[in-house]
Amino acid sequence: MRAAVLHETGQEKLEVLDDVEAVGFGPGKVRVRVRATGLCHSDVSAMNGVLPQPAPFVPGHEGAGEVVDVGEGVTHVSPGDRVLICWMPPCGSCPSCKRGQTQLCLAGFMNAGVPNFKRPNGDVFGFAGTGTFAEEVVIGAGSAVPIPDDVPYDIAALIGCGVTTGLGAAVNTADVRAGASVAVIGCGGVGISAIQGARLKGAAQIVAVDPVASRREGALRFGATEAVSPEELGDAKQRITGGEGFDYVFEVVGKSATARTAYETTRRGGTLCVVGAGAMDDFLQLNMFELFFDEKRILPSMYGGGDVLASYERAIALWRAGRIDLEAMITHRVPLVEIDDALEQMRTGEALRTCIEIG
Repeated sequence: MRAAVLHETGQEKLEVLDDVEAVGFGPGKVRVRVRATGLCHSDVSAMNGVLPQPAPFVPGHEGAGEVVDVGEGVTHVSPGDRVLICWMPPCGSCPSCKRGQTQLCLAGFMNAGVPNFKRPNGDVFGFAGTGTFAEEVVIGAGSAVPIPDDVPYDIAALIGCGVTTGLGAAVNTADVRAGASVAVIGCGGVGISAIQGARLKGAAQIVAVDPVASRREGALRFGATEAVSPEELGDAKQRITGGEGFDYVFEVVGKSATARTAYETTRRGGTLCVVGAGAMDDFLQLNMFELFFDEKRILPSMYGGGDVLASYERAIALWRAGRIDLEAMITHRVPLVEIDDALEQMRTGEALRTCIEIG
């Protein structure tokens, strides 16, 4: 089968190969024919080494498809069912799951170090234990989440990561208060989802911050009340909040520099929500006096900060009701063989979300 493979960490391009085989099928496993997958910035972060992932590997973790076969003991899905691929499936029995914080379950991370593909010359890993830049993937039963027949594969793929992460940051983690002022720094797919979440919660002002003009224009279509470049953020803070700072600021870039800017843009007693996935050697510096004196809440948000499966259901319900716009988030579509075009669209900021159409 075909799959896009990164041979070594640090390479900027993927090679689409025809000699890749999905392996590991057996009890408790599901074989999925991938139909659509989104390109998420985390895929690029894994490619360049910001996020740890053994290589060679097949990137992709935001996908949806059709069940081809199920292993012994799998009863919740059957061949032919439509499924969303969950890259962080809750195990249901660890301390985090028992506390209701399924987004912190580490069971899925263990799969990242187990090869689920192979080529004639050796093993190939799947990013985050999945690897959706492939025609087929073998995943644990918990990663195959059934979806209703009226949910298109491309919409389901978005919900599998970007939408759940951004929407949940505003709705679950920050729990934006109606009438509040909000700034969102970084307006790719996750940032746009955070903007939609803030709008759902009733925020009065939502300022989108991004260096790319097309993304700023796009943010206005999804609920931002205004959009500014990073250089204009200070002026927006002064105009909108009288210099005090925003009630909620979402950092959706994953860098200490933007997190520091976000902290300084948050009012005293306000909330900084860190959504971007950053590097282990990139440190955010805060002095102990400001940490105490400003009483700003710093809330990291992992995968939407709430029950993963419930978040999927909520996103589907909101999409059906027309409360969130997911179709318009997909600004580009490419076949798997043109995956490097999708990577370029992300790196330049041209795309909000690119859908890789596989079958």
